Amino acid sequence: MKRTPQFQPPKDADERRRVPPVICYPDDTLPSPDMAMLARARENMTLVDTVIVPPREAETFTVPAGHFFRIVSIAGPQVGDLNLWNAHDFSERFYSGKTRALHGTHLSTGDRLWSSFPALRPMATITADTLDWYGFDEFGGSVHDVIGTRCDPYTHHLLSHENYHHCCHSNLTRAFAAHSGQALADAEPMVHDVLNVFMCTGFTKDTHQYFMKASPVRPGDYLEFFAEIDLLGALSACPGGDCGTIHSSDSAVCFPLKVDIFKPENMAWTSPNLNGYSGRHKD
Repeated sequence: MKRTPQFQPPKDADERRRVPPVICYPDDTLPSPDMAMLARARENMTLVDTVIVPPREAETFTVPAGHFFRIVSIAGPQVGDLNLWNAHDFSERFYSGKTRALHGTHLSTGDRLWSSFPALRPMATITADTLDWYGFDEFGGSVHDVIGTRCDPYTHHLLSHENYHHCCHSNLTRAFAAHSGQALADAEPMVHDVLNVFMCTGFTKDTHQYFMKASPVRPGDYLEFFAEIDLLGALSACPGGDCGTIHSSDSAVCFPLKVDIFKPENMAWTSPNLNGYSGRHKD
């Protein structure tokens, strides 16, 4: 709950509030994906791999550059927390904050997932979203957000004084450790803020607090991506289920998620270059 203001507004308070906003990062010069080319590539794809993510667990998967992958609801409404890394250099990972700054709080078809500094390049492009009809609801909620960080055992312990080991942060840590062969303590710093796939979220209109509500996802819905570089992915089936009631516990009904990986026919793909900044940080 926000505190009651302690100071009286100045005489020009209304004038200050009326100053119009300015978009921080205008996107008119942002490199755009070739959606027409990607649509043609989607017409002839072969399923090459499938990974099932159990409820309240996470699994890793690899996607070669130039392939597509789908996160699919298969048994019931379920939210997933997604991490992405460069498959050959784990220091290059998904940068949710910069993706949010460039594309907005919630992602859909045509938006890209950008990587961390110093690479700052597209890792994946969203090519299909069966929930794109949802838009923004009367509460200001929408799906596939890049504002939530991931449920984690530290915040849970801070608020409840309980130890819970199936928060998405812990799930992703175990999955990455198993893939990389690292100890959990070494793997944990590689886990990063997520794309909350299928999660319906926003900010309350009064206190502007982050909220969640029951996801509109249903079996058969999917979010599809095109891999612009070789990717290692990790997906956690959130312990909150559809995130309509609670997370970070075994209380919510949870379901598995599926990751399908597709290879398009006759597609030559060159990954985007690393960011062109000199890296000197001074003249």
